[in-house]
Amino acid sequence: EVQLQASGGGLVQAGGSLTLSCVFSGSGFDDYTFGWFRQPPGKEREGVSCIGTNNRLVYYVDSVNGRFTISGDIAKNTVYLQMNSLKPEDTAVYLCHADYLLDDDSYAYYFGRGTLVTVSS
Repeated sequence: EVQLQASGGGLVQAGGSLTLSCVFSGSGFDDYTFGWFRQPPGKEREGVSCIGTNNRLVYYVDSVNGRFTISGDIAKNTVYLQMNSLKPEDTAVYLCHADYLLDDDSYAYYFGRGTLVTVSS
């Protein structure tokens, strides 16, 4: 059974930094694509970043490109999101997800519980 445990959220001033962690429980860490969504208060969820197998196929939404860095550590079964130069508009619940490509070319999606990031101005 796949489980994802996100942590690292908190309150930070604008311009500050936080690192989110997402620990993967299950087998075949390197067979998954991992990523982060976020949902600001009262707004739709949006994809923030994702990373493919062997740390390839990295993606960032334009609003975080150059400020956030996603990385994976296969030895720790953990995916990180380093967030620098945080802005109040980054305030959201951040959720990590894991995507697995099935034999029929469809995907199985797994989500962890979110971690709240609050950026004060």
